[in-house]
Amino acid sequence: MATETKVTKQTGKRHGYPDYHEHLEKLDNAGLLTTIDEPFNKDTEIHPLVRWQFRGGIREADRKAFRFNNVTDSLGRSFDMPVVVGALATNAEIYSIGMGVPVEEIGNKWNEAMANPIDPLTVDDAVCQEVVVTGEDLKGEGKGMDGLPVPISTPGYDCAPYLTATNVTTRNPDTGTQNMGTYRCGLKAPDRLAIRMVSRPGGAEGHLHWKMYKERGEKMPCAIVLGCPPAVAYMGPQKLPIGVEEMAVAGGVVGEPIRQVRCKTIDIMVPAESELVIEGLIDTEYLEPEAPFAESHGHVALEVYNTPLEVTAITQRKDALFTSIISQLTPSESSVIKRVAYEPLYMSHLRDALGIKGVKRVYLHEPLTNLRRIIFIQMERGVPTTEVWRALYGASSLAAAIGKYVIAVNEDIDPESGDAVFWSLAYRVNPVLDVQILKHRLRYGPRDRRPGGENDSTMLIDATLKSDLAPIALPKREYMEHAAKRWEQLGLPPLKPESPWHGYSLGDWTEEWDQMAKRATAGNYLENGRRSAQLRRNDVFPNVSIRDVPGNPYEKK
Repeated sequence: MATETKVTKQTGKRHGYPDYHEHLEKLDNAGLLTTIDEPFNKDTEIHPLVRWQFRGGIREADRKAFRFNNVTDSLGRSFDMPVVVGALATNAEIYSIGMGVPVEEIGNKWNEAMANPIDPLTVDDAVCQEVVVTGEDLKGEGKGMDGLPVPISTPGYDCAPYLTATNVTTRNPDTGTQNMGTYRCGLKAPDRLAIRMVSRPGGAEGHLHWKMYKERGEKMPCAIVLGCPPAVAYMGPQKLPIGVEEMAVAGGVVGEPIRQVRCKTIDIMVPAESELVIEGLIDTEYLEPEAPFAESHGHVALEVYNTPLEVTAITQRKDALFTSIISQLTPSESSVIKRVAYEPLYMSHLRDALGIKGVKRVYLHEPLTNLRRIIFIQMERGVPTTEVWRALYGASSLAAAIGKYVIAVNEDIDPESGDAVFWSLAYRVNPVLDVQILKHRLRYGPRDRRPGGENDSTMLIDATLKSDLAPIALPKREYMEHAAKRWEQLGLPPLKPESPWHGYSLGDWTEEWDQMAKRATAGNYLENGRRSAQLRRNDVFPNVSIRDVPGNPYEKK
């Protein structure tokens, strides 16, 4: 069967939600899209270039999506299809544009969508099927998957070009419900891929479907969707209960049904406004070696056996864009997607589901560790210790693979500052009292080959203040702010304040001491000397606190 091209007739009212093309226009209008027209090699240059904005000291807010219009490969071939990298969640602002709400409202939007899903609307004609490639046109060099500009994500380690920005769609053969997951898909031949679906407990629902088809002795239909509307694209990494359909929740996100169409060669429904769809059948009898591929846990995943897919059709828009994401070592686009979505879910779990008092913020640590490994919970001062520990246990139990270290801190500790975190561990933690180890955590990442290392564990740490402490030993805020203005007037190098950058009280500070400090800054320190002369004693030893001496001026009358 030859390649089929047609003009799509849109049926019914046009969708009100943005598709991928329209999303890119919004990013461009917001100054968040960099377009490159000069030639770029998909095998050696595209991902390394975009990767620099995550490893080159560029602030998250200044990261952008990239569109490459002139794509080549190491064989000297050129591709008509542009490649877009980083358009889903290079930073939180890009994610919020895709979700259609400000960053601070993303959590509420997810909660509302999950509570109020809207079933998709089935249509007969779809833009994602303007071009249909089947049969012999899928076979041979330069055809099928080999004709698509699939980048190599980690040149020097990856064994093949990989599909990364995927919504891999499978169907439960018993219930008929569909599932979408973001799984890596490595190219093997123009008409063959290998897909890695997480097989561990709590992993991929697609793997559960595969086991059901294997028991039936049938191949599993599978559609790999690339470049679907952002609200749908964000569903792939989202963790939903088994059996909940991502397309319905995506409808809840946009407030209307997502338009869907049946695939050409398999019984799977896909978003009608997708850029590209790869249809196929997954073998349930044989597995095939797959990888090496640099994974989102920050290490290269080595060669393992995974499921091969025989491609039965490739359908696309006539003006399709090939979509890819930056993953691997964090921070990355994939970690931003999860961080921005998961942090509000953790807040809702602790504050609303468990009713824990005093939780101010949940922060999933991202740089280098993958956000699944370290969780910080910021707690109000003065919250009972029982609430702190309920928050620690609650956060550790929400997801099977998230939270190897769960650390409670107060609001004055910036979780993004490693120095501030070490500071809290140094002065606010007594390990024998404030640390607990939980066994039987699922392992995520490289294997621990030691005996007993097949399972992981979790460390819970209460790094909050246990009592009032003296102020932080830095000038008060007003003096530091004034000095910063003088610094700028002098034309000195730009400042990048690091927390803590000014002194503040931690409870152990009196009004009298505050007045003494004010007299000193006003030049009246001699008055403080006259006061201390009146409090001289001959019955104390050096270094004894004035408050530990009977008859001191701070005793309650």
